Amino acid sequence: MTGRLYGVGLGPGDPELVTVKAARLIGEADVIAYHAARHGRSIARSIAAPYMREGQIEELLLYPLTTETTDHPGGYQGALDDFYADCAERLAAHLDAGRTVVVLAEGDPLFYGSYMHMHKRLAHRYPTEVVPGVTSVSAAAAVLGRPLVEKEEILTVLPGTLEAGELAERLRSTDSAAVLKLGRAFAKVRDALAEAGRLDDAWYVERATMRAQRVAPLKDVDPEGVPYFSLALLTSPAQDGFVPAPVAEAGRGEVAVVGLGPAGRAWLTPEAHEALAWATDIVGYGPYVDRVPPNPRQTRHRTDNREEADRARHALELAREGRRVAVVSSGDPGVFAMAGAVLEAAGDFPDVPVRVVPGLTAAQAVASRVGAPLGHDYCVLSLSDLLKPWDVVARRITAAARADLVLAIYNPASRSRTWQLAAARDLLLEHRDPGTPVVIGRGVGSEEESVTVTTLGELDPSQADMRCLVIVGSSRTRVTPSGAVYTPRRYP
Repeated sequence: MTGRLYGVGLGPGDPELVTVKAARLIGEADVIAYHAARHGRSIARSIAAPYMREGQIEELLLYPLTTETTDHPGGYQGALDDFYADCAERLAAHLDAGRTVVVLAEGDPLFYGSYMHMHKRLAHRYPTEVVPGVTSVSAAAAVLGRPLVEKEEILTVLPGTLEAGELAERLRSTDSAAVLKLGRAFAKVRDALAEAGRLDDAWYVERATMRAQRVAPLKDVDPEGVPYFSLALLTSPAQDGFVPAPVAEAGRGEVAVVGLGPAGRAWLTPEAHEALAWATDIVGYGPYVDRVPPNPRQTRHRTDNREEADRARHALELAREGRRVAVVSSGDPGVFAMAGAVLEAAGDFPDVPVRVVPGLTAAQAVASRVGAPLGHDYCVLSLSDLLKPWDVVARRITAAARADLVLAIYNPASRSRTWQLAAARDLLLEHRDPGTPVVIGRGVGSEEESVTVTTLGELDPSQADMRCLVIVGSSRTRVTPSGAVYTPRRYP
């Protein structure tokens, strides 16, 4: 007996706008499938997450390309056709095994959605049901609080990818209109609205019903930074004289302390991406703020690295004013970073919600480059004595050495702190063999990345600076002939 295929619409983004039926099917499914661009982040999955359960099989359907350039012999369309065919066969394998498969779709599954490509390839082969969802067009009208169409008015839905002249002609001849897929087509769509004489009536809605929701008169929007999940809306002409209440910003002020990972977008989690997109303000140490791609609708607040307490209070004050603030830290914000400072200052701001968005740590990143040196118990320790006295640092190094723990050492040196790493090495050598493996990772994930494997006895402190993390192995840590470093999980 074959399984059953469901194309499930999730609505525009707010998980509370998922229908009761969609939520039930998501929870009951054996397999949850969802499309994503090459970065691997899926908005559909994030919407469905509250309704998923442990143990479900997940099928990530990762697009092979994101622009219309490819070396595929069949061109862009040929590459997509092969991708959809492969995805369909992957799902067919589950259906043949008798599993229930839910394919997630933002909005409605058959409204400019990726699901339809699975439907065309599978619905004639397996029992199939499509569960409709609230479209982005309906959500945008609801967010604006403006009627979409009434009586005999005509609503035209257009893709922003149409040729400019055709866009203008269709916008000129309709009552109401929704133009989807803005993104890089925004400037062309704006010009078409102007040519059609409709620009002054057009509204811009970005990520309707999501936490990062934004609405504005379209003529006031800067083309830079317009995302794919946005649309232009011409509402009912019969609304003339109708004045709705002002459009409220989505949600109240809040602070999210966001971990950026060690370097670059590839190390950023989907949750962190969402938090950064949601923010109206980015707050942080200057070089970390610079790692967040510029967005003209956001205000950036760069500070010196020694201003943690002031930075935390500033973020909380902005949130109290109703701003959505992302305080950014390298790595994980809870590891020698801003989460502690914000939570400490938040005691004076009991009305401001604070959440922590984790990130990949420097210790994890450096360890991954050489293998698995953190494979057993380990200690994370900072050599900085700016916020704690050196005798405390020294006692902790000695305790970790006596306990035979691997050490992940942050802040090994700086321009003003040049002796601590040598002192730490000497303390460790009192309890650890000079041949103990040591890993020095610098700028992992960046273009300046370097990773060195040496020994405790040969460790040269001058090799380390503030961009480095040092891992000192335990008595069980090994280096393989190929140069991989690992610590076995078994301990004698």
